[in-house]
Amino acid sequence: MTRLEILSPKVDFVFKRIFGNENNPRILISFLNAVIKPKDLIEAVQIMNNDIDKESIEDKFSRLDIKAKTNKDELINIEIQIKDEHNMVKRSLYYWSKMFESQLTEGQKYDTLAKTICINILNFKCLNTKEAHSIYRLKEINTNEELTDLQEIHFIELPKLPKNEEIKDVFDAWMEFIENPISNKLEKAEMTIQEIKEAKSELLRLSANDKERMKYEDRRAALLDKVSALENAEEKGIEIGKKNKAIEVAKNLIEVGIDTEIIIKTTGLKRSEIEELS
Repeated sequence: MTRLEILSPKVDFVFKRIFGNENNPRILISFLNAVIKPKDLIEAVQIMNNDIDKESIEDKFSRLDIKAKTNKDELINIEIQIKDEHNMVKRSLYYWSKMFESQLTEGQKYDTLAKTICINILNFKCLNTKEAHSIYRLKEINTNEELTDLQEIHFIELPKLPKNEEIKDVFDAWMEFIENPISNKLEKAEMTIQEIKEAKSELLRLSANDKERMKYEDRRAALLDKVSALENAEEKGIEIGKKNKAIEVAKNLIEVGIDTEIIIKTTGLKRSEIEELS
């Protein structure tokens, strides 16, 4: 019997299927309470964008994020990212501002604006902090006094999570589910955390469903295309940088009268390229 290949929750399609499932909001509620750790626990959520169409799956530039509103009217956006695009901080600020601004319609007062939270789950290191989970709000830089709690942005950097440690709380359990949903550690957590068990069951259902698996493969292929394009762009940028450096060195050597053959060996440029600089 062929062993079932478990789909990865790191792929945004799977993540949204599980955590953005309006038929089982308990999973998202448990996750949010574990990440945000509010004084008053979130008791209910309204998932605002549970749809996933074929175009968004195949479009490598589409976002399969989760937007939700809590029973306290807080707006929340959750996004999981596989590849570092070197714009995560500005990207998150932009999406936070769009969500915050979208609350007001013409004639409404500013005091109706509710707390807006962005949660970014990253499969790469992004910040200079040592902690895997960083939380940012608006504060005065000298006194650390908080201006407001209406803005809150979370970054969870998966590579910074402690390795080979036991699961201590619900947050650890959810991180283990995202990283390694079939680990022995998670099996223990399933016995005490019902929502983890339910998320695992949903993941197994998705993994065994041929139609869902096809959508998953289409989405993973689109994301891999995006990663490949980013890597090619980075490599091209490095090559251009090296070429520009070689040209600068060649110009300096030409100015002091160094022989062309020596310049060729030093810079790796072609004779014709050096002659164009002369």
